[in-house]
Amino acid sequence: MRNASLRQARWHRHVGALQAPAGMRDWLTTKGSLTARLVRSSETFRVKRVHQHAALCSPEEAAPIGLPRRERVWEREVLLCCDGAPAVFGHTVVPMSASASDWPLFSALGERSLGTTLFYDPLVVRGPLEFARLRRGHPLLERMQSALGTAVTGNEFYARRCVYRRHQGLLMVTEVFLPAVLDLGATLRTYLSR
Repeated sequence: MRNASLRQARWHRHVGALQAPAGMRDWLTTKGSLTARLVRSSETFRVKRVHQHAALCSPEEAAPIGLPRRERVWEREVLLCCDGAPAVFGHTVVPMSASASDWPLFSALGERSLGTTLFYDPLVVRGPLEFARLRRGHPLLERMQSALGTAVTGNEFYARRCVYRRHQGLLMVTEVFLPAVLDLGATLRTYLSR
């Protein structure tokens, strides 16, 4: 029974439910584009695309994107890297029923940030953020580990997710924050204070 509970996360509308440290809470509640904040907080920023293809969504993703059950979706996974280190693992799912007019640039993003599309398109409506603590055994952590190709220390990671709407199309972005995100800005603040 314990293994089953590790595979599901409890998503909350209020970040306080996670009891996250103040620095992490600040990142989780970033208003506007997380990508823009990562760019401002580092000297070099890069989106490393892990993959983009059809896949089966997880049980906890189906309902938020309007699916009655677990189904195949378009899936995109990326690592957002700052100053050469992965800071955030991004996981996006789009129902197969979404049309090219719903999300016209999704299939052609390559190594560009999805955030630059979402936050600068006046037709995109952002839903409320939800927050969770993901524990070892959660599918997203296993995927993150595989994307990184190296061991990550820690038994739990903080994440947030949000559903976006454009026309009739829904798209959900989940961002898992790696420990390196807490070091961002410190280097920049030191540089600017000189």
